[in-house]
Amino acid sequence: MISVNNLSVQFTGVDLFNGITFNIGDHDRIGLVGKNGAGKSTLLKILCRQQEPETGTITIASGQTVGYLPQEMVPDTVGSVLDETMTAFEQIDQMEAEQQRLTQQITERTDYESKEYEKLLSQLHDITEHIALLGGSNRRELAEKILLGLGFKHSDFERLVAEFSGGWQMRVELAKLLLKHPNFILLDEPTNHLDIESIQWLESYLSTYEGAVVLVSHDRTFLDNITKRTIEITAGRIYDYKVPYSEYVVQMQERRASQMASLTNQQRQVAQIEAFIERFRYKATKSKQVQSRIKMLERMEKINIDEVSTESIHFQFPPAPHSGKIVLEAQHLGKAYGDNQVFDNVDFLVTKGTKLAFVGRNGEGKTTLAKIIVGELTDYSGVFKLGHQVQIGYYAQNQAAMLDGEKTVFQTIDDAAVGDIRPKIRNILGSFLFDNDDIEKKVKVLSGGEKARLALAKLLLTPCNLLVLDEPTNHLDMDSKDILKNALLQYTGTLVVVSHDRDFLQGLTDSLFEFRDGGIHEFKGDIFEFLEYHKMEHLKELESGKRITDNGKQKAQSENKINYQQSKERERELRKLRSNVEKIEQEIAQLEETIANKETFLSSGNANISANTDFYTEYQALKDQLEQRMLDWEEATIALEEFSS
Repeated sequence: MISVNNLSVQFTGVDLFNGITFNIGDHDRIGLVGKNGAGKSTLLKILCRQQEPETGTITIASGQTVGYLPQEMVPDTVGSVLDETMTAFEQIDQMEAEQQRLTQQITERTDYESKEYEKLLSQLHDITEHIALLGGSNRRELAEKILLGLGFKHSDFERLVAEFSGGWQMRVELAKLLLKHPNFILLDEPTNHLDIESIQWLESYLSTYEGAVVLVSHDRTFLDNITKRTIEITAGRIYDYKVPYSEYVVQMQERRASQMASLTNQQRQVAQIEAFIERFRYKATKSKQVQSRIKMLERMEKINIDEVSTESIHFQFPPAPHSGKIVLEAQHLGKAYGDNQVFDNVDFLVTKGTKLAFVGRNGEGKTTLAKIIVGELTDYSGVFKLGHQVQIGYYAQNQAAMLDGEKTVFQTIDDAAVGDIRPKIRNILGSFLFDNDDIEKKVKVLSGGEKARLALAKLLLTPCNLLVLDEPTNHLDMDSKDILKNALLQYTGTLVVVSHDRDFLQGLTDSLFEFRDGGIHEFKGDIFEFLEYHKMEHLKELESGKRITDNGKQKAQSENKINYQQSKERERELRKLRSNVEKIEQEIAQLEETIANKETFLSSGNANISANTDFYTEYQALKDQLEQRMLDWEEATIALEEFSS
């Protein structure tokens, strides 16, 4: 157990935490929530001893370990992906050396009845069990399994870590953390570095993890699927809810409503007491009652309402200018980086007003296609066309990093603004929570969330009819994501959004492009319909083996031209199979009733039956027909079950 007692931390003279106390149990699943700047990341750093509080103590049970993955870091690695991952087992290497030392001592000693000999046996037993728990005998297998789950391919294992982007390097760090098998795992926004498939794998892994998990995330679905307890940090205090995130939201709103009602009642009571005191203050006959009420006010414990900031960004996208009916069109489109063919022979057509999501594993080409669309990449094969009068607004995945750190917030917007929009710059920045002091700050001192808001503000400066957003929710808190999503729902133009945030995508888009196996596959529907259709809840898609292989390399051709209506066709086939089963069941019931009637007639002993050969022939034919329909029913039922599974 980790025990947090009377913890206090200040930041620039303001209390982040003020005397907070709570415990983390050995098998807890805790989500830390709160607005940006509330202190979630700071609390994780304190829990893993990377930062010291002003007051209070952190007590960790003897022998228990804590593993921590920060939101951002710069890994210092020179080896391959697999070699770097295997460094997670350095502890096992040390333990195996100790195991050999103990074994040697036991072999050489002859004092079998002594306490020292018994102590050596006990130590050897404990260290052997610990090595087995950490996977000592199958280290490479465990490392490869974790890496594959986090999205690496076998061909990546021998590549240098330095060849990968920062997000993939963070995956290596996450793999090392999981392989160390600490008693407490602390994760700060782990989904920022993962795609949907890897997020689902991590959910499954953490759900069955033997130790405790404490995580910070702005992904509602991720929190709900893992956590059983929610700790809210607000105004320097914490509130501990023994429920997942969605239930916490309901209980939090009820708590605040209750606080407000209690405060209102107390204020009414105070007003009545003060009115009594004022009325009878100078009457000698009421002096005792007056003094009694004065003491009552002094003893009354004042109810405080949490000073929760209700500020949130508020904006809407300008009306989309007119464009042609066809917005994007590609024929035999392909893109390669050297020998790495990202995708090839891709055909698609996107019409005006479409809300389209790009999903799939990282490295399959989502950002690459986004860059082709906006004109950042031009060295591709095949044909790509923008429609008539298409005007693009683009939010790049590294948009925040692309901002000039030496410019102020105001200069960043002022340099990009033109025409009538320039007098509105301060209002635009205010709608993204930048006040008069903030707008003079240099971009380099802003937090990740502030940079993301500033980059979004730039999108409002020029009206566009095609929005291309690449991971726009990274670093945004829950409220900001909701407001961005609502603005996009009201947007009248065409939308292309790259995201791994399932909750953000739900209900936002009407089509998806799935990037996999060197191709793009269109799906008509919502993100959760897509996940259900592909049975990806437990990453079955990764392990099914149903891949198209071309010369040993997994590859798939674009399916959108012949498969626009997958979900509808599936429902139609499902209804057909169900109808067939029901039809056969009705026929079987009719046959059984007819046969039962004939058997009743047989048992009556009617003398005419023995002379009626047609009766027996018909009776036998009915029984044969029933047997055949039972076989048909069995086949139809199996077909329905296989199609539904």
